[in-house]
Formats: sequence, C-alpha cells, structure tokens
Amino acid sequence: MSNVSQHLMSGALSGFASTIILQPFDLLKTRIQQPDHLNKLRLSPLSPQSTFVFRTARDIIKENGVLGLWRGTTASLLRNVPGVALYFTGLNQFRGFLATAPYFASLRAQPTSSYSSSTLPKLTAQGNLFAGAVTRVAVGFVLNPFTVLKARYESSYYSYNSLPQAFMGIMRSGPSEIFRGAVASSLRDAPYAGIFVVFYEQIKSTLSNAVSSSPNPAGIPIPISTSTAVNSVSAASAGALATLATQPFDVLKTKMQVRSEIKYRGLLSTVAAIWRQRGVPGFFDGATLRMSRKIFSSAIGWAVYEGVLIAIRTM
Repeated sequence: MSNVSQHLMSGALSGFASTIILQPFDLLKTRIQQPDHLNKLRLSPLSPQSTFVFRTARDIIKENGVLGLWRGTTASLLRNVPGVALYFTGLNQFRGFLATAPYFASLRAQPTSSYSSSTLPKLTAQGNLFAGAVTRVAVGFVLNPFTVLKARYESSYYSYNSLPQAFMGIMRSGPSEIFRGAVASSLRDAPYAGIFVVFYEQIKSTLSNAVSSSPNPAGIPIPISTSTAVNSVSAASAGALATLATQPFDVLKTKMQVRSEIKYRGLLSTVAAIWRQRGVPGFFDGATLRMSRKIFSSAIGWAVYEGVLIAIRTM
C-alpha cells in the first residue's frame, strides 16, 4: 500500500469513528447556536447552558427517540470521512514538503526522544502552525457545500425528505449558498488547526520523553498501547486549547449557514447581530458542547489515525 493510500485509509477510519460516536454533540451544539435569544426558550442568558443542553436533548428524545440525537449522521459522514482523510493526508504531504525548507526543518526544533509515538514528519512550531492552518482551510473550502448540508440537517429549521434532495437544493441555489459561511469557517479553521498541531506535537513530545523511563536503542518505537494513550492525551489537550480560542468563529459559521435572514448574510452583519442580541456570551454559545466534542474527537481521531499508521508500518 502506498504512503498516500495509508494516510487516506487511516484518516477515513478516523473520521468515521469520531463522527458515529460523537454526532449527538454536533447536533446539540447546532441547536444551541441557531436561535437569536436563549431566553425565548425560557432560559435566561445568564443561566448555565447545561440546562438548555439537557432540555434540548430531552425534547429531541421525546419527539424522535434516542436515535433522534444522531439526526444528520449521514450528512456528517459525507463531510467528515473525506474531510478527515484529505486533511490528514494533505497535512502529512505538506509537512513533508515544509521539512525540506531550512526555516521549517526539524533540525531547528528541540531534539526528540529516542522513543516516538508518531510516524509523521517533524517540523518546528512555525512549520506545524503553518501546515495545520493551510491544510485545514484548503480542505474546508473544497468541502464547504457538505458543511452547509451538515449544519442544516442538524438544525431544526429545515425538514428534508432525502439527502440528495437537500444537496441538490443547495447546489441549485448557486455559489452564495454553496459557500455560505466559508469565510467564517476559514477564520475558525486556520487558527484552530495551527494552534492544535503546535500544541499536539509539543505535548506529544513531552509525554513521549516522560514514558521513556529506561535507556533504549534509538529509533525503537514505544508499544502501540502506550503510543495510543500518548496520542489521545496529547490530542485531547490540544483540542481543548484550540477550541476555546476559536469558539466565536464557530458560532458565526453556524448562524450564517443555518439562518436565512438578511442580517446573517455577511460576516460583519452577523457579528453585529449577535452582539446586539446576546453580547459577548452570544459568541460562546455551545462552547461546552463543542469543547467536549473536540476533546473526544481529537483523542479518538488522532489515536485511530496514528495507531493505524503505526500498525500498518510494523506489520
């Protein structure tokens, strides 16, 4: 199996696993971010959002059963499986390319432990930041139509009879609908991916050094079980930090892709609308759910991705 095929397969499995397990988090996050005023739903804007989360989940289960929490899973798979596969593959290829540049070369980075929990190219912090941001934005732009479809399937504002009907409806609406929220997505994804990769690699390096408690020949990888734990903890920690830093842009993206009113047609007008209606707290609607989802998806996704790669290359 070629190197690219290995990364595509590992990324696709990663995207599939995290999407199936964590779809309820995405669904609830979208439902929380879509309305203008939380107090219209008999909840004070100053009340804990956890109250709204449980109330929303209860209403969905009451109306559609437990499986209602997985509404939009097919649309999410259409977005996430190819998206994660392309992101991981593109990230690996781009990191390999940047590793040939003196400014990003790994020789400028701190020496790594004799143990390694990764098979990926090594870069400086600047290289990881740049590679993560560029790759994530590129993949997000290409798959933006599926991102719009995913958001609308998760929203309670749209009722689709079938996935093809929904997709063709969005495509027929033209570029303005196909790329709704693309700028907000890029403003969210670029810093998120850049920050994530920087912290992920740094935390992973630190943990790899920590588990290397006894001298071993250079180049010998740590056991797969230990490697999986290192990658999971590193990804979860990096995901939490990156999520908190980019939450306002996620709210903007959801509003622009789900709401049809004129005030949500542009980035600046959406910012103004949220500010008038909710103030600063409005830009952090769904933060708890998104952070929970990102922590788990990062832990699952990167552990599966790197674990499959390591398993393939040690067979």
